Amino acid sequence: MTTPTERLREYGYELVRPTPPVASYIPVTRSGNILYVSGQISSNETGVITGTLGDNMNVVQGGNAAELAAVKVLSEIVYSGGVELSQIKRVLKLTVFVASTPDFTEQHLVANGASNLIVGTLGDAGKHARAAIGMASLPLGAAVEVEAIIEVNG
Repeated sequence: MTTPTERLREYGYELVRPTPPVASYIPVTRSGNILYVSGQISSNETGVITGTLGDNMNVVQGGNAAELAAVKVLSEIVYSGGVELSQIKRVLKLTVFVASTPDFTEQHLVANGASNLIVGTLGDAGKHARAAIGMASLPLGAAVEVEAIIEVNG
């Protein structure tokens, strides 16, 4: 049986050590067995994935950006939340913010990038409620931002 980390590797990703926030917030808060993960923007080793859906990005590119943001959510759970992926009982909710033009209406398709990665990595524990929301802009010009509410064991 493969572990969540091994399944994440099958997508071609590794957990990445997050950079500390530069503002007055923390990346993960915990109340009992619930983790609240601050919004994670789309980025990779070369920097922020910028763009606007309906303008200079298509749905496939947006879905890839959402996938990268979801990897950052999982990384924050491990590195900032102190919880191994195998300790996740349930992903309760993902909120996916998509930088998009006013006439772009496929935020839900972009959000599938994050949802599919989370479910593919965590299995049934990754099945979640979700909101996909169009935004005029996101921090640092990011194309996508993902936040999460997670229930953990113990």
